[in-house]
Amino acid sequence: MRRAGPRPVSAALDSLTARLQPRTLLAEVQRAWPSAAGPFADVATPFSEREGTVSVACPQAVWAQELDLMAERVLERLNAELGRTAVHRLRVQARPVPLAPSEGN
Repeated sequence: MRRAGPRPVSAALDSLTARLQPRTLLAEVQRAWPSAAGPFADVATPFSEREGTVSVACPQAVWAQELDLMAERVLERLNAELGRTAVHRLRVQARPVPLAPSEGN
């Protein structure tokens, strides 16, 4: 049986990255962040998670304040993307995004 046409590369890449990423809540949040955070995705980065609280770094204070005000709405979309209520709070910080341990060398 022949296929109707070529499959998009994005489907293969999504499948591959899903298998390669660590199986942690933070990894899931980071994967869902671009679609859940909307305009904040370009200016804020989730960098830590502990007991359902996700810490998000915003290098500019004005964006951090705006995200803090909209946190409940972003949280709802994030949990919807995850398919469950896994994140209970966003902790927004006006700070640069911390480097991963391997990037600090």
